[in-house]
Amino acid sequence: MGQSVKQFGQLALGAIIQGLGMGIFLFPHHIPSGGAAGIAVINEYFWSIPLGWSLWLVNVPLLFAAVRFLGAASAGKTIFAVTITSLTVDMIGLWMKQPISVPWVDLLFGACLFGIGVGILFRNGASSGGMAILAHILSKALDQPPGKVMFWINGILFFITAFFVGWWIFLFAFCTQWIGTKMLDLVYNGNLNIVKLRKAFHM
Repeated sequence: MGQSVKQFGQLALGAIIQGLGMGIFLFPHHIPSGGAAGIAVINEYFWSIPLGWSLWLVNVPLLFAAVRFLGAASAGKTIFAVTITSLTVDMIGLWMKQPISVPWVDLLFGACLFGIGVGILFRNGASSGGMAILAHILSKALDQPPGKVMFWINGILFFITAFFVGWWIFLFAFCTQWIGTKMLDLVYNGNLNIVKLRKAFHM
């Protein structure tokens, strides 16, 4: 019982960190953190559908895949994480109407928080929803780091998003994914320290 409470506490922490990165730093600039977030940005951009609600609805079909390939326990954790993230994004959206800083600065902070949050979720048997579910499935099947798999999946989807929102968004989204997935793999592998961080980014 105590172990379950601890694990769900970590899942909530990861989901909130992810939501903070998206809601405070990325979404105010219409920068998608992933494929599902890209669809949410399009929905908000054209039809003013709240980002949190759109995130949850986009995830529903993928959650069925999570049940099939990752098991009911992992799918339940993912639903919990997606709900917490969506609520976090929506609550931030109620009071935050303008970006904090210029896009490149917000991108850096948002991508790092996003990657750390998703890494915590992956370490605890959940995913962040969206294409992360597919990345989680493929990473197990292909025995590849989940961040690397998610990077390539979302890179393709960003091309599609760029047609609707603008090509500038592809550059921002691509950089977000590169930074975010580096952080994801560091957290997932338990290697988040200064030395590993510098090596990961070739600093």
